Amino acid sequence: MDYVYGPGRNHLFVPGPVNIPDQVLRAMNRNNEDYRSPAIPALTKVLIEDVKKIFKTTSGTPFLFPTTGTGAWESALTNTLSPGDRIVSFLIGQFSLLWIDQQQRLKFNVDVVESEWGQGANLDVLASKIAEDKEHTIKAICIVHNETATGVTNNLATVRKILDHYQHPALYLVDGVSSICALDFRMDEWGIDVALTGSQKALSLPTGMGIVCASPKALEASKTAKSVRVFFDWNDYLRFYKLGTYWPYTPSIQLLYGLRAALDLIFEEGLDNVIARHTRLAKATRLAVEAWGLKNCTQKEEWFSDTVTAVIVPSYIDSSEIVRRAWKRYNLSLGLGLNKVAGKVFRIGHLGNLNELQLLGCLAGVEMVLKDVGYPVKLGSGVAAASAYLQNSTPLIPSRI
Repeated sequence: MDYVYGPGRNHLFVPGPVNIPDQVLRAMNRNNEDYRSPAIPALTKVLIEDVKKIFKTTSGTPFLFPTTGTGAWESALTNTLSPGDRIVSFLIGQFSLLWIDQQQRLKFNVDVVESEWGQGANLDVLASKIAEDKEHTIKAICIVHNETATGVTNNLATVRKILDHYQHPALYLVDGVSSICALDFRMDEWGIDVALTGSQKALSLPTGMGIVCASPKALEASKTAKSVRVFFDWNDYLRFYKLGTYWPYTPSIQLLYGLRAALDLIFEEGLDNVIARHTRLAKATRLAVEAWGLKNCTQKEEWFSDTVTAVIVPSYIDSSEIVRRAWKRYNLSLGLGLNKVAGKVFRIGHLGNLNELQLLGCLAGVEMVLKDVGYPVKLGSGVAAASAYLQNSTPLIPSRI
């Protein structure tokens, strides 16, 4: 029984966890199995190969950890670095802040490059630091691809260009928790050494699987990294990969079958089509925000996120009340403003297994909530702007042509 029942479906529009497709729910609706039987290693072997496709890598080695994105962060750091290593990390919002906190607590020497919330990573500062580092004291660059607190996406290709221009050997570590399977992500082409994501974001699974993908360079670094790791140790996984059993401890059987179904849906739609759909839905959301007379928290178009839009509210409105009212009255879940932007923004998540009509339902709900809290929105204005764009840009469903 629901803890707090509401009729119909909950309209889940936070930037993760996201809606779970019925096909994935059905795939996970199964009993436990013996993970040492021949079936689970056979399933895992194929999953590991297919996971490479969502990272766009042929040379990377994936690890499927029973954890969240926070655990995946720790795995990326502790397997490649040693305490005291100097790393450059960008603070642009709540989740980059939390990763930096983890880096500091793991005793790395963190060189923090901070930007105003709503701006992207300052890559000019990175270029200066890399140019000055003739002795190669910087061991890693850590960056969040998509900062969900502010709706900011960073340019990963530019980071690689900076490192290559100065022929700097620093490892390149990327948090792709809210970007992989939704935004353009090219691990091999951009020379990313460790990339990671979480199951509850664009993969549209329940929370509980952190996926880390390591380049050959990262695997080599793990041989000399002195950070303590046990649960997240890649070497334990690699040993079991060689044995053909794949698991050093008990995996979530249900999540493995769910991942199989989720990947099948992505591949059936086509990963490039999935990315294009996210671009389309994000543009429609931004047009709605503009029609409401409100502003995007993201300060420049080049940083706009295609998975979440953070909307600034007038000073006389507490954005937390918008989120509360949406849930209490309309069964609509929106994202709160976090930390520095608490009470100032609300967030509309538009990622995962989501279509145009679902989004329009969300935007209609937001309009009613804005009216409820005293904002003079014209009902239908945002929905009309989004609908006009989507009607002209939405392609036929490929499988139904």
